[in-house]
Amino acid sequence: MAFMKKYLLPALGLLLAYNYYSANEKFTPEMLQGKKVIVTGASKGIGEEMAYHLARMGAHVVLTARSKENLQKVVSHCLELGAASAHYIAGTMEDMTFAEQFVAKAGKLLGGLDMLILNHITNTSLNFFHNDIHHVRKSMEVNFLSYVVLSAAALPMLKQSNGSIVVVSSLAGKMAHPLIAPYSASKFALDGFFSSIRKEYSVAKVNVSITLCVLGLINTDTAMKAVSGVMTKQAAPKEECALEIIKGAALRQEEIYYDSSLWTSFLLGNPGRRVMEFLSLTYFNTDRFINTSEFP
Repeated sequence: MAFMKKYLLPALGLLLAYNYYSANEKFTPEMLQGKKVIVTGASKGIGEEMAYHLARMGAHVVLTARSKENLQKVVSHCLELGAASAHYIAGTMEDMTFAEQFVAKAGKLLGGLDMLILNHITNTSLNFFHNDIHHVRKSMEVNFLSYVVLSAAALPMLKQSNGSIVVVSSLAGKMAHPLIAPYSASKFALDGFFSSIRKEYSVAKVNVSITLCVLGLINTDTAMKAVSGVMTKQAAPKEECALEIIKGAALRQEEIYYDSSLWTSFLLGNPGRRVMEFLSLTYFNTDRFINTSEFP
């Protein structure tokens, strides 16, 4: 009973208050006007749609993906839609040197950075796992490690702007699915790493938000081709998905869920985990190891 009064009830109260106030905060497109935003995986699919939404809102964007030709078309359309500025830098996130250098180049083009949207993935297909270690390694490097490299390179600029990191993940990073073990592993890793970093930023008073975007099946060409003949689930629209990601990021929400099922966020939102994470901080003597100068 003493434990409940001292820890559990206050934690539940804070959780309910957080959910109430965050749910009542309103998004307006003006929140993105003039903001300096990087979008990865922006040559097609959800990334392309996010670039167009940001352009309509008057943001400055730097886009990256592998296809130079596709990026040129997306940038051109962004300028037509009203982007404050739009640039692209083509390259592959299999190259960690490119990932780090890309952030530096984008920062110079933008003159700073307000939001880093991490959206790219390596090509994957639905298959049983048959000891393809190379595919596991590549999935972890592109879908996870490059996200870490990009966010670390961007952090100094994001600290200056009190900016945001947006991590596009998947239901496959919250629950088990067959046929996508390497992909799922990389998405679970994103949750573990960035949720932990979010706690570190909170303890160290680093005012950079991290939004984890948990997406279901979205009707991108790549996803529809991958699940053809394998899954019968209804896909959600990519245009609306892209807008929901931007809204959640602008409101600095910790997690957003977007799926064709209305039950997804209720079943996977997991308030129990939030309570446990809140309580776990009481076991750390943070004064002994916090040194904000360690953050670049």
